Amino acid sequence: MVTMSEDFDTFVNNLQEQIFDEAREAFGDAGFERWRNPRYCGPLADADAHARVTGECGDTMEIFLKFENDRVCNAAYRTDGCASSTVCGSFAAEMTVGKTPEEVADISGEAILEKIGRFPDEDHHCAFLAAETIREALGQYMRNQTPHGNK
Repeated sequence: MVTMSEDFDTFVNNLQEQIFDEAREAFGDAGFERWRNPRYCGPLADADAHARVTGECGDTMEIFLKFENDRVCNAAYRTDGCASSTVCGSFAAEMTVGKTPEEVADISGEAILEKIGRFPDEDHHCAFLAAETIREALGQYMRNQTPHGNK
């Protein structure tokens, strides 16, 4: 005899597999893995730069950058957004590590999407939010590097 608890467990397991299958289809293997195991998740307490940007969709992204010898040595992100924001924030933070400020400035929404691979068209704005947040953090870092009084 199958108990109600066993029926429920089977239902939940099947539902979880369906969600995972749909997420893998939407994000591709790399994006799915990053959604399941985000990397560079913040905050970063000793960051040299931090920015917080809220996108038109209402998601907020934060990027934290730590520099050493004029290169990003550590980065992190935080978002209150959806799975797509999580995936984009994680890849965006990763893409800054080891880069000079000039190289970080070249990280675009398109570059983030290319790094992820497959990504839902309706969520492309998440990559552009992550790129904008990187630019804001980099701008803060660069302003802090300029001695006050010099223009």
